[in-house]
Amino acid sequence: MTNKPAHTKAIFLAVFITFLWSTSWILIKFGLRDDLPALSFAGLRYTTAFLCLTVFVFANPTERANLKRLSRADLGWLALLGLIVITLTQGAQFISLAYLPANMVSLILNTTSIFVGLAGIFLLKEIPSRLQWLGVALTLAGVGVYFLPLSISGVAMFGIVAALLTMLGNAASSLLGRKINLQTHLSPLIVTFVSMGIGSIVLLAIGAVTQGLGHPSLSDWEIIAWLAVVNTAFTFTVWNYTMQTLTAVESSIINSLMMPQIAIMAWLFLGETISAKEIVGLVLVGVGVLVVQLRKR
Repeated sequence: MTNKPAHTKAIFLAVFITFLWSTSWILIKFGLRDDLPALSFAGLRYTTAFLCLTVFVFANPTERANLKRLSRADLGWLALLGLIVITLTQGAQFISLAYLPANMVSLILNTTSIFVGLAGIFLLKEIPSRLQWLGVALTLAGVGVYFLPLSISGVAMFGIVAALLTMLGNAASSLLGRKINLQTHLSPLIVTFVSMGIGSIVLLAIGAVTQGLGHPSLSDWEIIAWLAVVNTAFTFTVWNYTMQTLTAVESSIINSLMMPQIAIMAWLFLGETISAKEIVGLVLVGVGVLVVQLRKR
């Protein structure tokens, strides 16, 4: 009984984070419409977020002490996490959104739960219950009903490849993040700070060399600032906190709540329509997310 309040709190926090991350997709599409280079746009977002976190880390004596106590092994794992979560996953996501509609990218990313569930069995010894597997199945059925059939041609294939890389990066980061956050001597803020710092600087360097920095307008900088402070620095820290309680499959399924949220926001702000078939898909996904939270007694 003592674990229930902590688990429930983690669920609600994770769901709130998915809402903020869903708004990020709309803001990213706005920035890409202004011809911001995708990789540089992503690099500016996460490097700015890292600079914001620097203030909180060095202003807190406890976090400064935690930072000094990091071993070489800790730094190695956090560097790997940053390269996967930020450099690979976020870089690929920005590229995919530059070539594909938000809903199509969301479809591909919602297959992450399959890889997380299968890999989590072998790597984390987390065996999903029958109800959780039912939730995964309902979620995937909803994804299929919502988006299929798909017709892909031309330059969209490049976006598809980038979205698949994002999906694989999400699966790897969910498992690796769970492993790292189980280390009790690593605070969520330090995990976010170190991993984001390494990943964002590498991503920004790649973007600057391959695409240039572009010419961000005042509104572009406002989008970058909001994405960095609220939708990155704050959300990543809270998400790492929730991963100390939730299993990898639970985190992945909760993350799939972004699909219906993105679809609704894309309809409201980007002009992407929602058909009756797609509404059925949204309902199936919502039911799947609820079912997976039911615990074995």
